[in-house]
Amino acid sequence: MKSFDLLVIGGGVNGTGIARDAAMRGLSTCLVEKKDFAAGSSGANSGMIHGGARYLLFDAKVTRLSCLDSGYIQRIAPHLLFRIPFLIPVLPSGHELFDQAYLYGVECYFEEYDRYQPLKNGKPHTRLSDQELHELEPGVVQGTVGAVSMDEYGIDPFRLCTLNARSAAEHGADVRTHTQVTRLQRQDDIDSDSHYQYWRVGLEGPSGSEEARARVVFNAAGPWAPKIAALGGAELKIRPGKGVHVTLDRRLSNYGIVCRAIDGRDVFVMPHEDSCIIGTTDDDFYGDPDELSVSQDEVEYLLQAVERTFPSVRQARILRAWAGVRPTLWQYGPLEDRLSRDHKIYDHGGGFFSIVGGKLASFRAMAEEAVDTVSRALSKGGRCETHKTPLPGGEAPAPAAEELSRQHDVPAFAAARIAYRHGAEAPRVLALADERPELRALCCPCEGVTFAELEFARTREFAAGLLDLRRRCRLAMGVCQGARCIGPAAALLEDLSQARELLDERWKGQRPVLAGDGLAQAELLQSTYFGVGALQNEGTAPWR
Repeated sequence: MKSFDLLVIGGGVNGTGIARDAAMRGLSTCLVEKKDFAAGSSGANSGMIHGGARYLLFDAKVTRLSCLDSGYIQRIAPHLLFRIPFLIPVLPSGHELFDQAYLYGVECYFEEYDRYQPLKNGKPHTRLSDQELHELEPGVVQGTVGAVSMDEYGIDPFRLCTLNARSAAEHGADVRTHTQVTRLQRQDDIDSDSHYQYWRVGLEGPSGSEEARARVVFNAAGPWAPKIAALGGAELKIRPGKGVHVTLDRRLSNYGIVCRAIDGRDVFVMPHEDSCIIGTTDDDFYGDPDELSVSQDEVEYLLQAVERTFPSVRQARILRAWAGVRPTLWQYGPLEDRLSRDHKIYDHGGGFFSIVGGKLASFRAMAEEAVDTVSRALSKGGRCETHKTPLPGGEAPAPAAEELSRQHDVPAFAAARIAYRHGAEAPRVLALADERPELRALCCPCEGVTFAELEFARTREFAAGLLDLRRRCRLAMGVCQGARCIGPAAALLEDLSQARELLDERWKGQRPVLAGDGLAQAELLQSTYFGVGALQNEGTAPWR
């Protein structure tokens, strides 16, 4: 039985961040995730390291912490972040005096936000006339009262969690994916030198059942945190909130556009890599986080909100819809989008802690606070260095795509995508193709994924199957949704059952948006693999 100072449950951004911080401070650490890094809420968010502008009125400390940590994340993973300038158009209401006052109020709001912008290297806001707005983005509906700009940053949350986990492992942590915690039992340990309590943790993983021992257990399971708390004999109450996004097959704009939904809530459409993301809804969720679905009404709510400000949105094809559950702090009464985005650490006693709430943008600071708590409980551990120590690939500037392309004989667009995902490590990824030239070929043309990158993720980034590879390098996340790459990637793993699992996952996102070209694409995907490819349907897949 292996023994640890700390066992962290949950492979999202909080869990991987805590494991990294703890391992860097010299604590013997084990990280356990029942699926894969960012397989839950951390991979279902908007993909933004943003400053929390909308929390400024009622949660200013969340805004400050998000901006501060955004600056640190830019320092440790510079290759992963990309700037997104946002435009906030003000549409006319029919009352000119009110409209001008409202635009002035929006500008005053962002004057206050400008106090926090330097923390995240953001540019101050700018007030724009209708003409200036349309010079920047002609796709916005004509005849606005004006607009205000602001600055935010996008990120690949899957890569962020993977790099945190890799860094934890490089500092000695035992990292286990596809391993579920089945039991938490408190016991005494008496030896010749000390008398202390510890936790016996039952684990069920790829190799079967086993047991680990830890002096401290930290529950960072997100919306599953109440279930984990119950395993340890504790009660934890959260107010889960469901958020839905849709992904389009193109960039509508190089700007993020803030739109107003029919109920007055803000909805945005923003560029994300080669596509656009529209989000998000915010509704109380009472179901099982493992059984999330998206309705056509939720998709239409988002499209209607964007169409009013950006009419051409209906011309784009929706690739998929997806949902996540926010582990929001419990509070009875406020509307969902007014709930605090602050975080809290719960001490259940006996070396058992939980963390809930918070935002992607402040994960590093939350992890620092969590490990400070663990260090006090153990009377052990050094100072936090995660704000200064780069994540893998962030230790030097990413090489130029043209240079990577020339040196390793891969297409320039693929080299550019690999440089973004891997930063300074990109030459290490492509060096696999130098050793085995067949790995130089493109597996996923939509996202510029070479077989070398798949092999790197499989052998060095804990990727156990195609679903994991999808998160590591966006396999099957492009416009064809896997029609050209799922089969070849499954051949690399020599396991066609993996293809069926990834097809099922793609179907979940396509089902709520089946119409027009999207329906034709789904039919093509089905006929390619279950028709021409003769992939067997075992009766559990949705393709019928």
